[in-house]
Amino acid sequence: MRLRLGQVLPALCLCAAFPLLWYAAWPGSRGNDLDMYQHQLLELQQRLLYAEKENKKRSHELNSALDEIKHIVARRMNITKTHTGDMKWKELNFPSKLPMHLTNVYYYLPHLREYEDAIFPNVIFGQQRTGVSLVMGIPTVKREKQNYLIDTLHSLLYKLSEEQKKDCIIIIFIAELEDDIIAIPDYIESIKSFAAQQSQDWMVLEFSQLGFIGKLFKSEDLPLIVEFFLMFYKDKPIDWLIDHLLWVKVCNPEKDSTHCEKEKSKLRIRAKPSLFQHMGVYSSLAGKIQNLKDKDFRKNLLLKAHNNPPAKLDTSLRIYHQYTLEKVYKGQDCFWASAPVAGDYIRFTFLNPLEVEKYLFRSGNVEHPGDKLFNTTVEVLPADEMLIKELVDNGSKFNYPATKDGYLKIGAFENGIAEGSINRSIGRIQAIRLSVSSDSPVWAILSEVLIKTSEN
Repeated sequence: MRLRLGQVLPALCLCAAFPLLWYAAWPGSRGNDLDMYQHQLLELQQRLLYAEKENKKRSHELNSALDEIKHIVARRMNITKTHTGDMKWKELNFPSKLPMHLTNVYYYLPHLREYEDAIFPNVIFGQQRTGVSLVMGIPTVKREKQNYLIDTLHSLLYKLSEEQKKDCIIIIFIAELEDDIIAIPDYIESIKSFAAQQSQDWMVLEFSQLGFIGKLFKSEDLPLIVEFFLMFYKDKPIDWLIDHLLWVKVCNPEKDSTHCEKEKSKLRIRAKPSLFQHMGVYSSLAGKIQNLKDKDFRKNLLLKAHNNPPAKLDTSLRIYHQYTLEKVYKGQDCFWASAPVAGDYIRFTFLNPLEVEKYLFRSGNVEHPGDKLFNTTVEVLPADEMLIKELVDNGSKFNYPATKDGYLKIGAFENGIAEGSINRSIGRIQAIRLSVSSDSPVWAILSEVLIKTSEN
């Protein structure tokens, strides 16, 4: 049974005062000593009464604050529509709604009592969605050398469909993903698929072997997990606490470690290959360099290969190390070159003239999202030599401007991507060229090439 602070303190203090009374009543003690002790006891009693009054006041304020939090949460849940994807999460026995119990937050984090709004985000940017399949938390801190948050967000949102964006929420914490990671393009579907294959007994699904990156929990387990973290976060890292929590739940002190690990593995399940990779170098701890890499992460999962037609590839750009045009054309790696200047080009010359239906060129990637092609046009060279001569002599009869060497400008890069279809009246295409019209301050990466023809 719990005792209130106001009950415990008088008991302790009166016990401590008993020897003083006994001493005061001892024969031979002086009267002025008795008066002094009586005065001190009276003063102590007044202080205890004041402390009990303050304790009741704080308790009342805390209860009022918690009631207000419950009202706000209930009001938001009532006015917000529930959005779910095509996947039936009922198959996983996930509850549709499970409120988070926050009654012990103030006990473990007493400094929050002084700030009524401290447990709410400072900025809410979104559509107040609830009932989504996936909630991603990104803890972040200010680093002295470099900030990775924007690149991390870019990687998480990279290539997500509108439906996927509506079925997830990203929460950025100031204080499990991390703020310096990259993700494979289809990570959301991979997470859903892996979760659907598991039994209901799991507690943690891991999509990265490093630290607290890529850990998935069920909403029904969050109250227990959060309270455990709150109790011990000052003592050990969070990723260590996960293991301790599982030990408490399933390990038997009377059995050996082999049995313990076997039981924990039933609740903590790893997915391979990893969906997330740690990219940061500068740790959130001042002066620390963090070069950790997930060995189970496959970089080729960031690439998207297409069945492009046979072609001769050449460029005026200075290629960086092994990142050649041939590798991006085959979907084996990206093409990476030093900063382009006006007049530079990348050219794809087909071994046989082709009827090209559409094209896609994507620059930049999740590791280096800023290395894009700017002020770059997409140009095609018709296979009809008579048409080329006419274009050179008289200009284009199409809606596309013509270059002096007979190419038609059919598109341009916008926000790092050039995509479109080709007018069939142009006929067969002999070559496609990407032409840079101005100097670039950054290097250039070509991460995806798609040339769709009538034959492929």
